[in-house]
Amino acid sequence: MNSAEIRTKRRNRRRKGIRKRVIGTPTKPRLAVHRSLHHMYAQIIDDMGGCTIAAASTRDSSLGLSATGNADAAAAVGRAIAQRAKEKGLSDVVFDRGGHRFHGRVKALADAARKEGLQF
Repeated sequence: MNSAEIRTKRRNRRRKGIRKRVIGTPTKPRLAVHRSLHHMYAQIIDDMGGCTIAAASTRDSSLGLSATGNADAAAAVGRAIAQRAKEKGLSDVVFDRGGHRFHGRVKALADAARKEGLQF
C-alpha cells in the first residue's frame, strides 16, 4: 500500500468519525467542505430531509476566479456559500471539515463564511 492510499484511508476514517457526531437538521444544517487538489466545494445539507440547500465551489463561473487552488479562492467560496445561505434564511450551521485538518484552505473558507454572518 502506497502513501497516497494510506492518507486516503486515514482521512476516510476521520471523516466517518466526524459524521457520527455532526448531523444536519432543518433548523441547523451541515456545512460540508470538500477539498481537492485544484478546487474547493461547499454544500449546506439537511441530513434529515436528505437534500442540499445551497452549494458553491471554485468551479462556479459566477465567482470570477483566476486561480482555484489557493486560500483566496477558498475564501471566495466561503463568502458565496454564506450569501446563498442567507438567501435561504439560514444563519446557523454545523461545520463538517470532511476529515481534512482545519488549516489552510479549509480554515480560509470557514473564516470567510463566519465573516459573512454564518454562525458555527
